[in-house]
Amino acid sequence: MHCVYKERKEGESVCAEMRSNQVRLNNGITIPVIGMGTFSMENDRKTTENGVHMALKIGYRHFDTAKIYGSEPALGNALREAIIDGVVEREDIFVTSKLWGSDHNDPVSALKQSLQKLGMEYVDMYLVHWPVKLKPWVCYPVPKEEDFEKVLDMEKTWSGMEKCLEMGLCRSIGVSNFSSTKIEALLDFASVPPAVNQVEMHPMWRQKKLRDFCGDYRIHVSAYSPLGGPGNVWGSTAVVNNPIMQSIALKHRSTPAQVALSWGLSKGASVIVKSFNEDRLKENMGALDLKLDDYDLLEIEKMEEEKIMKGEFLVNSTTSPYKTIQHLWDDEI
Repeated sequence: MHCVYKERKEGESVCAEMRSNQVRLNNGITIPVIGMGTFSMENDRKTTENGVHMALKIGYRHFDTAKIYGSEPALGNALREAIIDGVVEREDIFVTSKLWGSDHNDPVSALKQSLQKLGMEYVDMYLVHWPVKLKPWVCYPVPKEEDFEKVLDMEKTWSGMEKCLEMGLCRSIGVSNFSSTKIEALLDFASVPPAVNQVEMHPMWRQKKLRDFCGDYRIHVSAYSPLGGPGNVWGSTAVVNNPIMQSIALKHRSTPAQVALSWGLSKGASVIVKSFNEDRLKENMGALDLKLDDYDLLEIEKMEEEKIMKGEFLVNSTTSPYKTIQHLWDDEI
């Protein structure tokens, strides 16, 4: 698919063919704009596998996982079964995984382990999960005080990410939870710029500064928690319950979730939304058919902003390199 970019008034570069469910990255490959997230606290393998099979039948082709989610084996098994059964071909699906903080010393080995769990020869996208380095033994999502390394040598980490790319272990590399300040520092030494920055983004955390910055460098913004993370321990129903969202949904005979996803798509982002429920999976995909008008977008701009995933678990006054939330996000919060 040839993708034609056009400049938006906000300075964003948005793919004119985005509604066809693909957007072209700065390295030339395409990413489906609606993805299925596979993180869940329960991490039940059978539930995840069934969810992936349902998603494939509905039309999902973009799947997001990470070492720390523990969902790589279930996702990989479901995708392999689907490929063997002829439901989908490997080149038609887009799989993202992520480098955990304990693996910054050796991204190549970390990705090889992820590939072994997935049962795949490559992933389509490999992201640095957080801009923080943890001790090698930290294989759990919430680090203890003694688990932090005080210095992250991002130049060394990124060199390892580029090595993954050179070796064919992944088709693209990128980052997650990076501020524009941190990306700017990365670009000073990167031979290969990040193709993606995956961050929290939804109508109550609109990320305009970051979107503008990433647009200048053709770094695609991928939105996690595009509905505000309802159902997660740290998540909120504030987005889908907001009266503005509900009013727009009523106007278009859609749902607040579809409005939130359509808003993200209208800003040029891809959206990663987690559900293992068939009706919800269909509802989320239906956002592709919803076109918000200028009035809707202006109404959403009136919503009070609040970041939901603040990353408090990576902040402490003793061992973490980040002493405050503002430090972690470089005051972009």
